[in-house]
Amino acid sequence: EPDVTIVSGLKDAVVSEGDDVTFLCQVSHENARDVEWKLQDVALQNNEMNEISVEKGKIHCLTLRKVTEQDIGTVTFRVGPHTSTA
Repeated sequence: EPDVTIVSGLKDAVVSEGDDVTFLCQVSHENARDVEWKLQDVALQNNEMNEISVEKGKIHCLTLRKVTEQDIGTVTFRVGPHTSTA
């Protein structure tokens, strides 16, 4: 299995309370396994507040819906041993 690396990392974002924010991270290969999103070191699941998806096979997306002050912190994307933070 090829080693999947991060081609384009996360970018910092500033949003107003109540808005949605989307983070994008591009990886080198499609169908990457062992992928994880975290907010403040807490693993995120796909639910009504966090939308996790993959576009065009290589672009991993995280949308945080209706952010609050409690959502301030570091977003981390991890694929295998590689990480990107914003």
